Amino acid sequence: MAEAAQNKNVNAGNAPAKGQDANATVGNPKAAKEANRDALIAAGVDPYPHEYRPTHQAAELQDKYADLADGTETEDQVCVAGRIMALRNNGMFIDLQDNSGKIQIFSHKDNPNLDAETLERLKLFDLGDIVGVKGTIRRTPRGELSVRSFDITMLTKSIQPLPDKHKGLSDVEMRYRQRYVDLIANPESREVLRTRSKIVDEIRRYLRDTWGGLEVETPLLNPIMGGASAKPFITHHNALDTNFYLRVAPELYLKRLIVGGFSDCVFEIGRNFRNEGLSPKHNPEFTAVELYKAYTDYMDMMDMTEGLMKHLAQEVHGKGSFTFGDMEIMVDKPWVRKPMAQFVLEETGVDFMAIDNDADAKAAAEGLGLEIEAHMKWGHILAFVFEEKVEHKLIQPTHVTDFPVEVSPLAKQHRKDPRLVERFESYINGWEIANAFTELNDPTIQYERFLDQVKAAEAGDEEAQMLDEDFVTALEYGLPPTGGWGLGIDRTVMLLTNSPTIRDVLLFPTLKPKS
Repeated sequence: MAEAAQNKNVNAGNAPAKGQDANATVGNPKAAKEANRDALIAAGVDPYPHEYRPTHQAAELQDKYADLADGTETEDQVCVAGRIMALRNNGMFIDLQDNSGKIQIFSHKDNPNLDAETLERLKLFDLGDIVGVKGTIRRTPRGELSVRSFDITMLTKSIQPLPDKHKGLSDVEMRYRQRYVDLIANPESREVLRTRSKIVDEIRRYLRDTWGGLEVETPLLNPIMGGASAKPFITHHNALDTNFYLRVAPELYLKRLIVGGFSDCVFEIGRNFRNEGLSPKHNPEFTAVELYKAYTDYMDMMDMTEGLMKHLAQEVHGKGSFTFGDMEIMVDKPWVRKPMAQFVLEETGVDFMAIDNDADAKAAAEGLGLEIEAHMKWGHILAFVFEEKVEHKLIQPTHVTDFPVEVSPLAKQHRKDPRLVERFESYINGWEIANAFTELNDPTIQYERFLDQVKAAEAGDEEAQMLDEDFVTALEYGLPPTGGWGLGIDRTVMLLTNSPTIRDVLLFPTLKPKS
C-alpha cells in the first residue's frame, strides 16, 4: 500500500507546525518554514547541529547497487546526508540530493527500527532542509533504489523557499546574483561549473606534463601597468601612499623568471583585471593562463595551442570535436594559419601590405566605411579593419599570424618584414581564445617600443602600455629566445560547455549593484 501511494500528496513540507497559527503562514512559505524550525527547537531538536559523518554518497550507492533486483531488501547499513528536494506522503518518501546525485529515502511506520517520534518529526521537514539519514539499502518494486531509514537527523533547517522544481530558477538575473540558489535548483549549472574545474585541472596537467611547465604565482598588485594593452583598475596602497594597478596580464613578471633561469618553462593560471565593458564574452575580472618557454618561438606556441585544445576536447567530450550552438567545432583537424593582412585582403580586397603610409591606410579603411581615430597608424588601422571585417567570421579553429608592430610592443620583429611581428591570435566561433609571440628579447628595441607606447598614450590611446624600465634592465641581463602564450580560460570553457554567455561559466560574475 505504501508503494502504491508513492505519487500522492506531493508535498506537505511547508505546512504550519502543530500549535502554530495557520493563518499567519498561509501564502508565506518562509514563515511556514520558520514556524517548523521553531517547533523543532520547542521539541528539543537543534536545527543546526555541529557535525555529521555520512559513510556514502548517492552516486556511490547507485553504482554499487546497480544490479540489485526490484523489490529486494538488504541488511546493508549506510549513512547519507544531503538536501531534501522532494517530499511525498508526509515525508514517507524523500528525494535526497548530495553533490553526487540523488537517492530516495523511505520512512514507513511499519519499520520497527523507526520510532514514532522521528516519524512525527518528519512533518516539520521542508524542501531545502539538509538532513542526515541512517538506514538499510533496498530497491522498491518500482525499481527505485532507496534507503529504508531508521534514523533521520535535521542538520540544517532551510527557511528560504526553493524555486519551483519543474521550472527551476528561471530568473536569469537571480541565477547570477544568487548563484547558491542556482546551484541548488539547476543541475545544468552545476555540471557546467564543475566542468570548468575539470578543464582548469586538465590545462594545468597538460602544460606541466607535456610541456614541462613549472607553475608559479606573480603579483596582482602592480606598480606599473604592463603586459597587455588594456584599461587598468587603479587602487591606492595606504601604507606606501602610492597607486597600484590590478594586473592586466602577468607577462612581464613571467619573463623575468625566464631571465633568471628559474625554469626554462613557467606558467601561471590566475585572475586578470581590465576596466572595460561587460558583454556576453567579457567580464572585467577574468581567468587566463600564460606560459613562457625558452628556446621556442610562435610556431611552437601554435602547435601547443592545437595540442591543448585537442586534449581538452578529448577529456571533456571523448572526441576531437565539440558542439557549440548548431556548429560542430573540429579541433582535431589542421588549423588554418594565415597572416592578418591576407585575411583582410581576401575579405575586403584591400592589400595593406601594398600600402606604405598612414594616410593611405586611413583612406583605405574609411573607404570600407570605418571611422579611424586620429592617433591610429598603419598597424593600428590594419588591426582595426581585421577586427571589424574578419574576426567574427572565423568559426572553425584558426591562427591569425603576423601582426603589425604598432599593436604588439612586446613581440619580436618578424624575421621577413620589419612592419610585422611574430605574433598570432587563435580564433574559434569568431572569438579570440589565445594570443602568443616570439618574445622580444632585444633590450634596445624594447625600450624604443615602450617609448612609442608612451607617445601613443599622450596622443589619446587609453590602452597604451607604460614604460617599465626594470623590465628593460632584466632584458639587458639576457632573455633567451622564448615563445610566450596566453589562453582565455573563461572563453575556452564557454566553447567546451556550449555556454552562450561568460556569466554561465563564472561562479560569481560581475554585476551592476542593486540600487
